[in-house]
Amino acid sequence: MQTHDIRKRFLDHFIKAGHTEVPSASLLLDDPNLLFVNAGMVPFKPYFLGEQTPPYSRATSVQKCVRTLDIDEVGITTRHNTFFQMAGNFAFGDYFKREAINFAWTLLTNSVDDGGYGIDPQKLWPTVYLDDDEAEAIWRDEMGVPAERIQRRGLKDNYWSMGVPGPCGPCSEIFYDRGPEYGVEGGPEADEDRYIEIWNLVFMQNVRGPGGGKDNYEILGPLPKKNIDTGMGVERVACILQGVDNVYETDLLKPIIDLAAELTGRAYGAGSHADDVRFRVIADHARTSAMLIGDGVLPGNDGRGYVLRRLLRRVVRSMRLLGAGDNQATMGAIIGKVIDLMAPSYPELETERTHIVDVAVGEETSFAKTLAAGSKLFADAATATRKSSSTTITGADAFTLHDTYGFPIDLTLEMAAEAGLSVDQEGFTALMAEQKQRAKADATARKTGHADLSVYRDFLDRGPTEFTGFDELVSEARVLGLVADGARVPVATAGQELTLVLDRTPLYAESGGQMADVGTITTGSGVRLSVTDVQKVGKSVWLHKVRVDEGEIEEGDEVLAAVDTAWRHGATQGHSGTHMVHAALREVLGPGATQAGSLNRPGYLRFDFNARGPVTESQRREIEEIANAAVEANYQVNTFETGLTEAKAMGALALFGENYGDVVRVVEIGGPFSMELCGGTHVVSSSQIGPITLIGESSVGSGVRRVEAYVGMDSFRFLSKERALLAGLSSSLKVPSEQVPGRVEQLVTKLRDAEKELARVRAEQAQVAVSGLLDTATTIGSTLVVEGRVPGLDANGLRSVVTDLRGRVADRQAVIAIFSPNGEGPDAKVPFVIATTAAARDAGIKAGDLVKEVAPLVGGRGGGKPDLAQGSGTEPGGVDAALSRIREFVG
Repeated sequence: MQTHDIRKRFLDHFIKAGHTEVPSASLLLDDPNLLFVNAGMVPFKPYFLGEQTPPYSRATSVQKCVRTLDIDEVGITTRHNTFFQMAGNFAFGDYFKREAINFAWTLLTNSVDDGGYGIDPQKLWPTVYLDDDEAEAIWRDEMGVPAERIQRRGLKDNYWSMGVPGPCGPCSEIFYDRGPEYGVEGGPEADEDRYIEIWNLVFMQNVRGPGGGKDNYEILGPLPKKNIDTGMGVERVACILQGVDNVYETDLLKPIIDLAAELTGRAYGAGSHADDVRFRVIADHARTSAMLIGDGVLPGNDGRGYVLRRLLRRVVRSMRLLGAGDNQATMGAIIGKVIDLMAPSYPELETERTHIVDVAVGEETSFAKTLAAGSKLFADAATATRKSSSTTITGADAFTLHDTYGFPIDLTLEMAAEAGLSVDQEGFTALMAEQKQRAKADATARKTGHADLSVYRDFLDRGPTEFTGFDELVSEARVLGLVADGARVPVATAGQELTLVLDRTPLYAESGGQMADVGTITTGSGVRLSVTDVQKVGKSVWLHKVRVDEGEIEEGDEVLAAVDTAWRHGATQGHSGTHMVHAALREVLGPGATQAGSLNRPGYLRFDFNARGPVTESQRREIEEIANAAVEANYQVNTFETGLTEAKAMGALALFGENYGDVVRVVEIGGPFSMELCGGTHVVSSSQIGPITLIGESSVGSGVRRVEAYVGMDSFRFLSKERALLAGLSSSLKVPSEQVPGRVEQLVTKLRDAEKELARVRAEQAQVAVSGLLDTATTIGSTLVVEGRVPGLDANGLRSVVTDLRGRVADRQAVIAIFSPNGEGPDAKVPFVIATTAAARDAGIKAGDLVKEVAPLVGGRGGGKPDLAQGSGTEPGGVDAALSRIREFVG
């Protein structure tokens, strides 16, 4: 049975049982505890935590998940994967243990003709929590599972929680017996290689307290409502139904391995464990990378971007180690195959194919350069190892290669073996352990998001804040609560800063790239509060950050909430301007220029978009012209709500990776010119945006560019300043404004020519001085010391002079030390360079050591290699002492 059919049967089974199908959420949910969605229940956490009221009592989904803690283990065993699909069914205060167990059992054991998976019930072993007599009785008496195939396990194995204070409960897991060839008999308690877990049924009925680990916390009491959260591993079930040993041999991964074998000329399963590991890494990481890029992640140096970069680079490295040539581009074909395989379940991958492939290929190209740099670092480390009469590359060097250049340890080990060296793996492992511990501590420290929401639980249970700001800027409202220093307070007085919760508000809460409104909250009795920020909690309740300016505010007060009209006008200009720029970008650069992030505030917008390279000056002018033509056209701005499917069918742009509900808000400007899903505030017609002036274009990451622009009066002020600047230049240069660029270019050319001539004169003077230095050189012991001052040289000039001098005395045991004091007082600089000949180094005299000795004497620092080192200071008066110290050192 193919994996896509396994997914469909699961969803059909639960839809038939009255569950609402919920599409997979993005891998990038806004969760303070997670880098990526790592379990099927994550999108439903707000319902389990009571932050939001679920729109259905029972639901089902197949959620895409990524777990990255075991990246280094992927491929070494066949148990670890970074991407997987978790099929689940959920009940919110609806059914409980009996129904959940029955739903799972019937789907697993019903015949294929009846819509099930047709698994032999004799192969299934349920486990239950230690004291869960009810679950065991259901398995035994109602499902007919013999008592000897039902095992009880403790808190660590059969009790589930989110890892933070909140809902928890016992669980019942279902294991499949793969047979005696996979291990010993005795059920999951005896061997989890033979008996593999395929489904976990969580009976969410309690609340847990704080604590760490899987079993170091207290059960505080029962939940008001009992919930069900289950998860079936799609890939594991695929292994069983396809009769293969592991997920890498299933229909969605084996074709990637086959393609990698074709491209590299190596064979999978041919007896080389190292090769098999690399094939599995390619299949796993390529699939995960495609899913992450599709959800909006781009390669970077931290966070999610770093994870993606590391995955892609492991694919490239593995392909090369399998035999792909240094200049052989393989990523396009590999990622393309992933999309072919996964698109039947995730059609958005096909829509985003060009973008996904372009990002992956771009990282492959970038890594080729990095690989060359890393290989040089390895060569240097290998040379240093041999010079120290050792055959072992240090753990620190191996860790630097891993951490800085993305070289996994197995690549370093292989390169070392080829060079006849070994690697201090214990030292490397210790440094990796330290890094993981730091990461773990950081992750633990971040696990506070849900605990902090407890003070707002009553408001979340009450229901969402009514947002009135699309239709009015002043609204009557009632104070539902005051929160100060993390606790509810009954009253606040003048001077206090706190958070205010209202039942309704016209003030926009920051989201979708639009900054929050500012404004006031007042009462008829003269109380006045300034609203400085508005945020959301649980995506449904508005939190007004306020300062009490006058009077005293109490819970229950009737108030008037008002938006600062000037702020809102500027904010709508910025947000609508963003839509105009986005549309113009797509018209000039093509449909691949999709949004990758934005920020807009009154008078200003910043827009990030996917692009293969920089925007040219002519393209920038065209984008600006198209956007302003749309402004001048005075298009009406229409907003309406419709179904997500209907909106996409109309051509409305959605930010891929964003989670939208079934009903979405569409913002349409000028019919086909711009149509996007958007929850922000906008102008009534495009002419209200005012002029749009692009002020910058830059790179913000691999494959992502950024444009910035002013709108409205800010745009006018910017252009006015530019005009004044041009007028001033025109006056100073005594030419008409249109001739200013040419005149400036002439002056720059003359300045460059003058600088070159000055450099030539200085070089000639330096050569004269150099000849004199050789004449005055002294011999101290066996060492010739060529030293002195040559003013007017920069670091490059000094290196050239010193290298020339060393070449003239290369057959001697010699030290060359030249200082170039320039300037006086606080502007003084003293660059210096020291070099040694081979004979001097053999005698133990190293340039790097000398620099460290003399740098403090001229008020600076420096460093370098044994043959050439340099530094710089700020105290010219210390040069005599520095030269004296050099003579002492060599003597």
